[in-house]
Amino acid sequence: MSLHAGTKRLTVPELIARKGKDPIVCLTSYHAHTAKLIDPHVDLLLVGDSLGMVMYGMETTLGVTLEMMIAHGAAVVRGSQKALVVIDLPFGTYEESPAHAFHNAARAIKETGAQAVKLEGGTRMEATVRHLTERGIPVMGHIGLTPQNVNVMGGFKTQGRHRADWPQIEEDAKALASAGVFAIVLEGMVAELADKISSEISVPTIGIGASPGCDGQILVTEDMLGLSPSAPKFVKEFATLGTQIANAAQAYSEEVRARKFPEQEHTYAMKAEAKEPKAD
Repeated sequence: MSLHAGTKRLTVPELIARKGKDPIVCLTSYHAHTAKLIDPHVDLLLVGDSLGMVMYGMETTLGVTLEMMIAHGAAVVRGSQKALVVIDLPFGTYEESPAHAFHNAARAIKETGAQAVKLEGGTRMEATVRHLTERGIPVMGHIGLTPQNVNVMGGFKTQGRHRADWPQIEEDAKALASAGVFAIVLEGMVAELADKISSEISVPTIGIGASPGCDGQILVTEDMLGLSPSAPKFVKEFATLGTQIANAAQAYSEEVRARKFPEQEHTYAMKAEAKEPKAD
């Protein structure tokens, strides 16, 4: 549960009502301290399975486990108080059957205190999404470039570059909306297609490498902060913390080696000892 029980979080119905109105601001978060810093400025925090690559150095998201997602999700919930928190269901935890997906989604929500889950896939996941939403689990969809399908796609490739590919992607979006998702992430697709989908469905679209015309935007926080050595083209760095961290580590190293740190102000003094009484 959140440490801020008296604070009202943004709800799923409130987020849906933002469709076509004020842009929805989203960022990823994987730990409590970052969640606390960015929570006042966003509407939605996504505990993405991208944590496998960002936090654990994996080449893809495929090695992420449900236990990892739950541990990081609980931390983000504890560190935040106003944003809607969504947990990614990792690869292999929802594809087998709707019942299997419900078991894992329910566990993720119960053990983290998050409000919703996210899963990848369009028409093929329609029955699963409907099964979850009919049983009280809010679901965010994710179509376009879906990282969990990287082996099928042959890499992280932009979607919709050829108009002949549009009908299936549009059908994916409509199927998810019909099944009850409260929002859909549109990742790595041409802007014209993202705009068309955004105008065709009744739930908010959240763009990442898509279009400014989406109802909201999301980035991986570490990419946005300049902590990733090779961020995707669609990322704008709003800070250069990677350089600052490296410079700080270098300065610290130099002062330690030169015995300039710690100085007296960084150490503790002994307390004055009570004097022993004089003998008669």
